[in-house]
Amino acid sequence: MKIGLYFGSFNPIHVGHLIIANHMVENTDLDQVWFVVSPHNPFKEKKSLLADHHRLALVKEAIDDNPKLRASDVEFHLEQPNYTVKTLMVLKENYPSHTFVLLMGEDNLASFHKWKNYEYILEHYQLFVYPRVHSEELTVAENNIATHPSVTLLKDVPIMNISSTFIRNGIKNGKDVRYLLTPPVAQYVDEMGFYK
Repeated sequence: MKIGLYFGSFNPIHVGHLIIANHMVENTDLDQVWFVVSPHNPFKEKKSLLADHHRLALVKEAIDDNPKLRASDVEFHLEQPNYTVKTLMVLKENYPSHTFVLLMGEDNLASFHKWKNYEYILEHYQLFVYPRVHSEELTVAENNIATHPSVTLLKDVPIMNISSTFIRNGIKNGKDVRYLLTPPVAQYVDEMGFYK
């Protein structure tokens, strides 16, 4: 099986994440997309994150009815802070018959050269890169990683200007954000009183 790995804190998962994942699995040669819920991104502060198990539960709620999408807690069991290269090695060890592809936005590609062992990742894995609303195309065009044979720049991907930060702030300020989340996720967030 060919698996697209969609890394993120998913704090919370929203319709923008789901639209990208579903587009990838329906319009590329991927068999499945796995949402790899990150317990702690080395580049982000951890204090704003919901507990790991809650974010994983939200992802499962969001994708429960789609067999082509899966939630992965692989990074929960790795030493923190963790790096993508380690996650890839563990997944390859656990699923030797699968082929793994990294899914990322153009903004992440622009800083990809700062990732731990990025050369190894480029040598052994494909990258499917989707456009982001606010990323400057020049940044990617000038970045020689964008022209690497392992990198596929996807253009016709529906992009929505939604962020988890916007949703968290909306909830905190008493706004109705239900249309930015799937109904099961909105219900879970509301029942648990998250982000208030």
